[in-house]
Amino acid sequence: MKISNPDIDLVCDERDIYTRLLPLENADILELGCGKAEKTLAIAKDGKARTIVALEVDEIQHAENLRCNAPANVRFQLGGAQAIPAADRAFDVVFMFKSLHHVPLEQMDAAMVEIHRVLKPGGLAYLSEPVFAGEFNEIIRLFHDEQAVREAAFAAIVRAVATGSFELASQTFFAAPVHFETFAQFENNVLNVTHTRHHLDETLYRQVRQKFMRHMTPTGVNFDMPIRVDLLRKPG
Repeated sequence: MKISNPDIDLVCDERDIYTRLLPLENADILELGCGKAEKTLAIAKDGKARTIVALEVDEIQHAENLRCNAPANVRFQLGGAQAIPAADRAFDVVFMFKSLHHVPLEQMDAAMVEIHRVLKPGGLAYLSEPVFAGEFNEIIRLFHDEQAVREAAFAAIVRAVATGSFELASQTFFAAPVHFETFAQFENNVLNVTHTRHHLDETLYRQVRQKFMRHMTPTGVNFDMPIRVDLLRKPG
């Protein structure tokens, strides 16, 4: 297993990755750290899954998710990966889209134990994590350096495989296109998220804006975010 790949040549939407890797038809699915539920709703609209439970630990975002017009097979719940409110062996697939590194460091191993618990034998854990590289990361790290937590998340995955709790089915590296029309959109979608409080003084705010605006084009700002997908299988 490797944490990064400097030679990523695949640029695509993440939907292309998980639909290729996963059998989602008639699956019972759990998404941990669903955020604004874009992935949840996209998976639901594909119409293949039987049920989707989407957990979010941020109460503000969870309340917003409850107000969205979700399909009947989607259920939103408040909770985190380290204490999943679900029965043993309840799901065929568990998703974590760029959220394992948000679990508190001391609870990452517990999160992996919980994922193992709620998966059916032979079930799959799809864990995507941003690689600590790229131009977009260089802007983010100015005010929110995630190198240590991303390394810790990868180490927790490696330990879960090393102990035999999971088998590594595959690793996939790709780059996801990220687009912002304006800095105001970046500020709203990144700086002002409710799950993480970013405190930028005037000097740092100006530095972030200047670095962002260097990438501005007539159609906005485009980045390719490198992402690693660790696909794990629960033995069964």
